[in-house]
Amino acid sequence: MSVFRRNKSRRTKQGKNKSISVPKQNSTWPKILGVSAVILLPYAYLLMKIDGEFKRSILMNGAFSFVGFCITLSMIPVASRYLIRRNLFGFDLNKKGTPQGNIKVPESLGIVVGIVFLIVVIVFLGVSMLLPHLNFIANSTRLVQYNSALTSIGFMILLGFVDDVLDVPWRVKLVLPLVAALPLLMAYNGHTAIVIPKPLIPYVGLEMLDLGWMYKLYMCLLAVFCTNAINIHAGINGLEVGQTVVIAFAILIHNIMRIGASTDNAEYQQAHLFSIHLVQPLFATSLALLSYNWYPSSVFVGDTYTYFAGMTIAVVGILGHYSEILLLFFAPQVVNFIVSLPQLAGIIPCPRHRLPRFDPNTRLLMGTHDGTLVNCCLRWLGSMSEPSLCIVLLSLQCMTCPSPQAIACSFSFLVWWLLVGWYK
Repeated sequence: MSVFRRNKSRRTKQGKNKSISVPKQNSTWPKILGVSAVILLPYAYLLMKIDGEFKRSILMNGAFSFVGFCITLSMIPVASRYLIRRNLFGFDLNKKGTPQGNIKVPESLGIVVGIVFLIVVIVFLGVSMLLPHLNFIANSTRLVQYNSALTSIGFMILLGFVDDVLDVPWRVKLVLPLVAALPLLMAYNGHTAIVIPKPLIPYVGLEMLDLGWMYKLYMCLLAVFCTNAINIHAGINGLEVGQTVVIAFAILIHNIMRIGASTDNAEYQQAHLFSIHLVQPLFATSLALLSYNWYPSSVFVGDTYTYFAGMTIAVVGILGHYSEILLLFFAPQVVNFIVSLPQLAGIIPCPRHRLPRFDPNTRLLMGTHDGTLVNCCLRWLGSMSEPSLCIVLLSLQCMTCPSPQAIACSFSFLVWWLLVGWYK
């Protein structure tokens, strides 16, 4: 779901009352970078506690990620001008009736983030292979996993951009992530068994249950869910990118904790290191996009970004072997999917844009009866401005994350900590 309306014509003349928003280097990115530096302090503290070789690899990847942040920051205005020329722009429906609602905003800027992400990861892997003490992909199995991950992510970037241009039917959107997940499943060499919860062992009679192909089906469905979950939990400036940043930060904390706690299991450490190598560039490039997409947004991320971000998170969760905790991080998205299900299934009418209603006089958003978490928050908490609503929703996401700005990610870690040793 998006907050823009595409210009379908390829040769239409620009109306006299329609201005164009071409993003310039704004004052938002220093604030976002400063806040990020503060909230990353726990991550940096945990990083200093782990093994030297792992630490050097993560720091080098972090340096490449920062370069990716700078490149993304500088490339978005350039790409915006090209997208405007090709009539890939939209209008912010949450500002309809105000001068900002008549501004043509460039769309599909997720393509910049996706391309920079791929370049950063590929260059990092190339440099790592040249440095013997940092070459963690000398193992052919690990190299296959990296290549399959990049293949799946690249496929979803392509699908997202095609969707932004051609408006792919939603039924096709559900099928194509299954195709994109195939390289992932072929490269997966982990377990297909689940640990039976301790309270159920007397009744089941087993401590481990091998699901076989059913486990791989579950991973495939997880990839489809993550890809579409961010896409439908949207509708206001900064929400798509903001939730990705929060989830990515939670994943980084989880990975660094598991590496430090698994000194006797090198394979487990390698799996979480793989995850960090992909999530740090995702976090950095998404921060650059957020500086342009925060209210008032001067760019739209498009389906390109939501598909790319969702697949990247699914990839690291599957190949990093922590899909259970990943679903806890996606708690708000799961709730949003549940409340959206009647409309998505066609049980009740589903409009093209399930957006809140904007009052141009008060400049506040009001909840509608559409089944989204955005509208539910407005119905429960009352009307509020768009940036305030985004902060509330991101705070809800943070509750499931281990950080000072955190309620769904912190809650997830609490649940995980309580269940370890008793439930499993």
